[in-house]
This record gives sequence, C-alpha cells and structure tokens, in this order.
Amino acid sequence: MAKVAEKQVVHPQLPGGLIPLEEWRLPETSVHRSVKDAIRNAWTQVTTGLSPDDEAFESLDDLPMLSRGQIERFAPDPDYGRIASLLLASVADSQGNNPVSFLVAPPFSGIRKALEVLADDDAAGVRNLIMPPENLLLSDSDASEWWDACDLSTPWVIPELASFWLRHRSGLALVRELLRRVAANEVGDGLIGCSSWCWQFWSYYLPDARFQPLTPAPMDSGKLGLWLGGLAAPASDSGVVARMADTGLWVLPSDPDALGEGNKTANFLRDLAALSRGIPGVALGIWQKALRARPEEEKLESKEQGERQSVRAHCWVAPLNKLSLPVVPSSSGRGLEFILHALLLHDGLGSDRLELVTGMKGHEVAPALNRLLRADLVEYHESDGVWRVTPLGYPAIRRQLQSDGFPVDAF
Repeated sequence: MAKVAEKQVVHPQLPGGLIPLEEWRLPETSVHRSVKDAIRNAWTQVTTGLSPDDEAFESLDDLPMLSRGQIERFAPDPDYGRIASLLLASVADSQGNNPVSFLVAPPFSGIRKALEVLADDDAAGVRNLIMPPENLLLSDSDASEWWDACDLSTPWVIPELASFWLRHRSGLALVRELLRRVAANEVGDGLIGCSSWCWQFWSYYLPDARFQPLTPAPMDSGKLGLWLGGLAAPASDSGVVARMADTGLWVLPSDPDALGEGNKTANFLRDLAALSRGIPGVALGIWQKALRARPEEEKLESKEQGERQSVRAHCWVAPLNKLSLPVVPSSSGRGLEFILHALLLHDGLGSDRLELVTGMKGHEVAPALNRLLRADLVEYHESDGVWRVTPLGYPAIRRQLQSDGFPVDAF
C-alpha cells in the first residue's frame, strides 16, 4: 500500500502537497456561526475603528469589477509548469510497489494542465504523452492491440483518464484494458491524472481494483490564503493586499501575524473554501468575480504598465452574498442534468459524443447546450472542440445533480 512521506511539499502553488484519497475532507464553513461568533465579529468591526466613510464602501457601485489586466495582476492563473514539478516531487515521496501513480482530483484542480506540461520539451522530467485514439468504441482485442502499440516502457503520462472512454457498451474497453495492465504490473513508470467523476464511475465498475490514488490537499482557508496570495506575487514584490469592501476587514494577507496589532481578518476565505469545496480553480473563479478596485487605481496602473510593482497591489473584495453565481435552470425533463453529468464524467464532450452517451438526439442536445451556455454553466473550448462545465457553475451543478439522485464524486 502506498504511503505518503511525512515531509510533504510545502509551496504556495501546491499547499499541502498530495495526500491519500481517503484522507480528503471538505473544508468547514463559517456561514452558520454561533451567536457568540456573530457578536465577536460585530465587536471586532467596532474596535478596529472602521467607518464607511474612510475604510469601506456603502455600495459596490463605487468599486467596479477588475479589468482583464487587473485580474492578471491580482488573480492570475497558476503556473502549471511549477505545479507539474511539485507534483513530480510529491509523487516521488510516496512509496509503492506499482510504478504507476494515480492523481485523482475534482474538476478545476489543475492536475490535467499540469500533467500536460510534463510532455513539453521544456519541462523537467519529460514524459511520453499518451493521447487517446479518435475512435473510442473498440472491442477488447482492438483495445489490447492499441495499448500494445503504445510505449509504456519509458516514463509516460496520461493527463486525463476521462478522455479514454465513453459511457457506452462499446466505449469501456480502453480503460478496462489499461487498468488490467496496471494492476498486473505490466507497464513502466507512469502518471495517470483522473477527474473525481471519472474515478467514481470506475471505482463502482471495478470495485475490487485498489490503486491507492493520491489527491491534492483541499484548499481550506489557510491554504487558500497562501495560494491566492502567491498567485499575485510575480506582479508585486510583496504580493497582494485585499480587504472586504463592506467592512474593511482584512482578507489578504491571511496570516494575522503579518497584519500587525489591531488589524482583524474577515471570514471570507473560510466561506470561499467551503463554497468552492476546496477546489482551487473554482475558488479562483469566485475570487476573480469578487475582486474590486477603485477607478483611479485603474488609471494609475495604466501609467505603470510594464513595470514591476515595488509595493503591494491593493484591491477590495465583495461579500459572497453580493455575488451573482450561476444556477441550474428549472426544466420539465432531466435533459439538462443528463448533459451536465456526462460532461463531468468525461471532462468534456463534443456534441456528437454527448448524443451517444446520453441517448439524446441532436435536436434535443443543441437547445439544451444553448440554454446551459446562457446560464454560464457550460462553455465551448475551441482548442479541443468540447463542451465543459464552468468553474463558477460547478458548485450549483454538483448540488443539483446530487439532489436529483445522480451519482456524484466523493469531493
């Protein structure tokens, strides 16, 4: 059985490193605070001497949402190359007899993009990238022949296992054969990324398979503060300063010791961790939507464009209850839910494959996708020609699927 070393990789890009899948826990929420906590929070606001006139804003209208350039400064996408290196180091610290490691994570965890970097020529520890065939409807013998033609003797990587199968009676052979070979120790050093929804299906389909997967530690409030602060570090020598727009309480830096005496922190990061279910990409999407800046700061930044900031970037944070996040629209049937569940199982599908795995016709799939698109629940990715759910829509989608009795992931 694989064991993760006690000394885990600690880095802002991957706080908490990798942990065994069974140790993952949902971050706790502070939404239902006790009366004592509520009184303490009110008293904190009084004792810090905050007033709407000088420290906070009566209306968010005074603070427009960030421009694209400001988002790239305050809340840019992660450095997936750096994450890839950290994943390799963390996997190397695990012990196991099987040379193949499974990295299982919920959508928007960044695992797929990081593992894709490992196949780039510029990446440290280059691995052979294994991509699925165009036709996934194969017989058992055809699947065996396809894997025979793949070079699995030298270090290899599969960024996303969900791309190798379809929920169809003829679409299971490739993954079934790969898992058999991995279990029989017939392949060399390999890394397999797998979405939590895909893993849920195959864990049910092959209940006796035991591969001891690893997963990134969930982003609780502490890790989330470290991660979000670290994202902005390349644009500013000292990272980013963020305060609540309504109270002036501090969000970043999240460490009370770094704020100095008399400065109090908000519960925003704790609630964000719970709302995003500890998933980095979901938290980042909500964070980008919550950030605000004064109009004059935008003008100042335009004058300093191209220069590295020597002081901390300063922005404001809208309360979560003031944000308009996507919701799943009501429907007379379950077509929308069937499509959303299929997209999560396969980490994205084209319209033709959606028809195949859902059993819906083209004249049913097209308007359903259009409705989900207008609700900001799905988006089309030109790069690989597939539809995927959106980070902002994921929390509502998962809740709706679970409420409707669909099998959901363990995250």
